[in-house]
Amino acid sequence: MSTLTTTADRLAAVRQRMQDNEIQAFIVPHDDEHLGEYTSPCDERLAWISGFTGSAGLAVILENQAALFVDGRYTVQARQQVSEQDFIFLHLINDPCLAWIVTQLPAGSRVGIDARLHSFAWYRQAQETLEAAGITLHPLPKNPIDEQWDDRPEAPASPARLFSETLSGESSLSKRQRIAAELRAKKADALLLTQCESINWLLNIRGSDIPALPVVKAFAVLYSNAAMEFFIDPSRLDCQFTPHVGSDVAVYPANKLDEVLQRIGEDKLVVWLDHATANAACALTLTTYGATLTDAADPCLIAKAVKNETELAGMTEAHRKDAIAMCQFLHWLDQRVAEGYDGDEASLASQVEAFREQQSGYLEPSFATISALGPNAALPHYNFRNGTPRAFGLDGIYLVDSGGHYHEGTTDITRTVQVGDVSDDTRRMFTLVMKGHIALSQAHFPKGTCGMQLDVLARLPLWQAGFNFDHGTGHGVGHVLSVHEGPQRISPKGSTTPLQPGMVVSNEPGYYRENAFGIRCENLIAVEEVPMEAAEITRYGFRNLTLVPFDNRLLLKELLSEDEQQWLNDYHHRVFSEIGPSLNGEALLWLEQATKPL
Repeated sequence: MSTLTTTADRLAAVRQRMQDNEIQAFIVPHDDEHLGEYTSPCDERLAWISGFTGSAGLAVILENQAALFVDGRYTVQARQQVSEQDFIFLHLINDPCLAWIVTQLPAGSRVGIDARLHSFAWYRQAQETLEAAGITLHPLPKNPIDEQWDDRPEAPASPARLFSETLSGESSLSKRQRIAAELRAKKADALLLTQCESINWLLNIRGSDIPALPVVKAFAVLYSNAAMEFFIDPSRLDCQFTPHVGSDVAVYPANKLDEVLQRIGEDKLVVWLDHATANAACALTLTTYGATLTDAADPCLIAKAVKNETELAGMTEAHRKDAIAMCQFLHWLDQRVAEGYDGDEASLASQVEAFREQQSGYLEPSFATISALGPNAALPHYNFRNGTPRAFGLDGIYLVDSGGHYHEGTTDITRTVQVGDVSDDTRRMFTLVMKGHIALSQAHFPKGTCGMQLDVLARLPLWQAGFNFDHGTGHGVGHVLSVHEGPQRISPKGSTTPLQPGMVVSNEPGYYRENAFGIRCENLIAVEEVPMEAAEITRYGFRNLTLVPFDNRLLLKELLSEDEQQWLNDYHHRVFSEIGPSLNGEALLWLEQATKPL
């Protein structure tokens, strides 16, 4: 049991360690040393020091005050979870932490960091920003939080799971040879891999180290001859690991990484290292001992984003199973509305999970379910776990954004459904969102097009009516990996990565009216080539993976063109044809009604 039970106690203990290290500020990011979106409980340092459990945020601890930086998704949650006596609240984007530090500290001050928890790109920028103000940046030998966190959860130690070639569609050796060829083309001797998704994809393994992300945490170095050094506790690998990956993968205990990086530096190797995703501690070790760094995007990112035929078949099967579960849930929900359900957002989310658990090969949620009634749905990243879940029966519409990892693939779906009286104004907004969803789903575009160029299609119906939504339209999705996968996405700004056949992205326009309601309609779609006779360009389009009805009760049919109505009727016909045979009884009758032509 920890003796540091309050935030004030924890801040005081960390400040004592800061004093011992002669630093005047300490930066606490949400990240772990792999710099991924999700973290294990043992790496939730930001939550330990502040109480804030959101997936994006950062704290700065000074000698006499502390600040918590979060973006617009988490402003409400931060004030619910964090004491205003201990922290001030600032905006992660509008009030950059480095700029704020410069205003708070005099020249000659020292800012401490745990270099494992920051990217090398961030480190270099921070060094430049602070030095311009006469402030120095200091990687600390030990994290002050780790020194005080005496009831810290144990690090994950579950066995790695071999991911068979029947699911991956390509051997680990073949993948390593492909990536090694890219190293040779870039005249690099080695590639340092720090992100768990890339390593698990490359070795055809999966795990359960991080909630909602089926990976084992590890580091790896791939050499230009396709040999690989893999850093993980060897006891987590069974006797079939070497036959699975090949004899040129050497396994080292995780604590040997620094020794190997030192050796690589002393050998004066040229190391490909993605400055945006690799942690600063690894980069600094390499450069300190003489390695030359080549900064370029992790080559595994595109390779794993472009799914092969086996992976796409797996994603299709996972979505078939998921559609069965979601249709069962939506049928169950309509029954509860008719009966007068007395549950809440939490019990609704539990029921979604219960139906998924009935599907063979289901592993776990692909993210924490967003279960939002009425005004709570106006918060795109609402989390009912941060307060009292809203009771059912008060609202006209319900938004549920959820997904699952299956043995075969990963899903993510949002449906907005009628659960009470709904005004024509709400129906109008739902219809505008659906018009955007349909426009993007129907898009045909030339090879080389990126998501940024397509984003307008999903927004145009809303724009023309004077509305918009403040999030991206689509993110990439991994194959039994992260439900948020780059580098491809569909957004007004950001990624210029061209969409390629085999990539999977979401199509999720929405609309949110503060204190009233929220609407989002999300399918996952796969990019594929669309041949056309006499076409002078290579054309791509989308195939819907998600096969769950949209709620026609929320549509104003007169706002839909004949073409849009036909798209919806065709989609619902496909849903019934492909999912109907897996349902029976009242659930099948419900699906027949839900997919009736407009």
